[in-house]
Amino acid sequence: MADAVTSQTLVDTATWAVMKFTNTSDGTGESAVLKVDVSALSPAASRVSIAKVYYSVSGMVARLLWDATTDVTALDLQGDGCMDFDSGPCRELRGLTNNAGSGITGDVLLTTVGHTANDSYSIILVMRKTLA
Repeated sequence: MADAVTSQTLVDTATWAVMKFTNTSDGTGESAVLKVDVSALSPAASRVSIAKVYYSVSGMVARLLWDATTDVTALDLQGDGCMDFDSGPCRELRGLTNNAGSGITGDVLLTTVGHTANDSYSIILVMRKTLA
């Protein structure tokens, strides 16, 4: 068996990408699974910054990672919520930027932590693209 996962591109323009990811776990979990391949976006990007995240994570932690020689945690998501890194007091950030350092690919990975059977997540990432 394997976790039941989906990935869906909702928007892909010259400046924005919006993607949705779901998982219903059978207890297997995910480990550094590629979720956002910046080279597959149209047009291709060199990296993305996360502007907003809408999430519902039940029974586990969904860890978003910046892909690099040594992956860097971008966010740990648990429970239900929305994070806006592109307006309000964080507006000057212009998104949660990829600071992965050495060997950075620009891609976004996901690992589940503490997963058991029937745990789940639904995540929507709104991302600003940096073109290649």
